[in-house]
Amino acid sequence: MGNDNILTVKELSKAFGDNRVLDKISFTVERGEVVVIIGPSGTGKSTLLRCINSLTPPDEGRVWLDDREITDKHSDINRIRQDIGFVFQHFALFNHLTALGNVEVGLYKVKKLSREAARAKAIEELTRVGLREHMEKYPAELSGGQQQRVGIARSLAMDPKIMMFDEPTSALDPELTGEVLTVMKDLARAGMTMVVVSHEIGFARSVADRIVFMEDGHIVEDGPPEEILKSAKKERTREFLHKITELYGG
Repeated sequence: MGNDNILTVKELSKAFGDNRVLDKISFTVERGEVVVIIGPSGTGKSTLLRCINSLTPPDEGRVWLDDREITDKHSDINRIRQDIGFVFQHFALFNHLTALGNVEVGLYKVKKLSREAARAKAIEELTRVGLREHMEKYPAELSGGQQQRVGIARSLAMDPKIMMFDEPTSALDPELTGEVLTVMKDLARAGMTMVVVSHEIGFARSVADRIVFMEDGHIVEDGPPEEILKSAKKERTREFLHKITELYGG
């Protein structure tokens, strides 16, 4: 694999019954790059992220993180997943644990840190996402935006090589979206490698190094934000951007 590519995806395919959700998808992500994937609902964007870290096993194709092949059946997928932060649409927090508990549990159970080291790291990451004063609260006591920031802190605490976000603001009320996007922008500016499935065109414009437009299981267009957003080559990309700008602004 190329030295600058932290993630390499080659001809990844996935079908559910007769529905071919991904059809020979190939792309790379360079270290420190922010790639935002856009496209209509049901076009395979979330499935692509899940196939990359084998939460959903792909039918065909290969994926590498650095020089380790994730799709090799002999790979230690649980070890590799520690290097891939994954932030879900619907938070996926443990309701019986506080914000602090949600962040520290993986550190002492998976990374085998001492309880003291795990707690210190968890406090550091919760502070990073602006939640230090809320760390003893349970998910039910937090807003949606705060819960999502706990999810981000939990992923960051594992010191991942790459962060993946699966529509991280789509379950939030509009007024809570900004606080999550602010954290993500800070991560991008700090050099975190990120792959983000999102309809937030304003975020893509300000943070992305590349925008990938997907439809019907294919990559239709892939390029820098100024090219994709202002002068997309494909008519279908232009149509989609016009509709999504009307719906969400940006």
